[in-house]
Amino acid sequence: MTDGAGAYHMPVLLPESIEALQIKGDGIYVDATFGGGGHTLAILERLGPGGRLFSFDQDADAEANTSERLTSDGLLLKDDPRFTFVRSNFRHLKRWLRYYGIDHIDGLLADLGVSGHHFDEADRGFSLRHDTPMDMRMNKESALTAANIISTYEEEQLADLFYIYGELRNARRLASEIVRRRQQEPITTTGQLLELTGHLFPRERAKKEQAKMFQALRIEVNHEMDALRDLMKASTACIGPGGKLVVITYHSLEDRIVKNVMRTGTPEGKEDKDFFGRLSSPFKADGGPTRPGSEEMERNPRSRSAKLRSATRI
Repeated sequence: MTDGAGAYHMPVLLPESIEALQIKGDGIYVDATFGGGGHTLAILERLGPGGRLFSFDQDADAEANTSERLTSDGLLLKDDPRFTFVRSNFRHLKRWLRYYGIDHIDGLLADLGVSGHHFDEADRGFSLRHDTPMDMRMNKESALTAANIISTYEEEQLADLFYIYGELRNARRLASEIVRRRQQEPITTTGQLLELTGHLFPRERAKKEQAKMFQALRIEVNHEMDALRDLMKASTACIGPGGKLVVITYHSLEDRIVKNVMRTGTPEGKEDKDFFGRLSSPFKADGGPTRPGSEEMERNPRSRSAKLRSATRI
């Protein structure tokens, strides 16, 4: 790895996720969330010459990392014959594997956290720390931005968005204030949004609650829940018997979908039982969630809310 391995994004639960994958040297694997390439490089270190790895990311900045990161053999990542970068949303997993002639894979890893790079790059509009245009797009080529949502969604749409994706109890009041203020002047920057909503939260929890508001907007901009459901369905179809599904989540909405799939095979948690009333699921969960230890949380505060779940394809 290059010395700047953590400069773009510090991978969360790295040893634990790689162990959960139980990598076979000649296996075929998917890193559904390439980001800075930390998990990808760790998988490649355990693959033999006959192994293959497909890494997905829709962000051009992530693709650029394949020309900068070095494998443990000293190759540029993009030049490793075992590695294929797929510039696409992971929801299209099944289609791309079919394109490359892959019927089944031996494991999939998805770290659903927003890259540290996205928070640190002010012009991306993900962070509360910077007063910038409200963007929040993972894929810069997408049309919808957070500013579009704030300026065009009806009050009821905004309230539902903040309640469902941000789990904010004052979602209706928040939506009402935004609609009232946008009638006076356009709301286009993160600083404006923080200023006009600050008084709606208790002072001691304002930043935390506003972070949930940003989370809700980001999820809507990037259609994250729909994409995750599609990924989980595709994983069920693409992971072969004995293969591993490993997912790192960061909030309850993601975790509920992943847990449901690993328990019942469906994102909604709908139970399918056989003639004898036994639960029929394509996966067997490997146990409860794994959380970062105190040392990792101190080193990387963004890991505090992370949960790793893994399951084996039956």
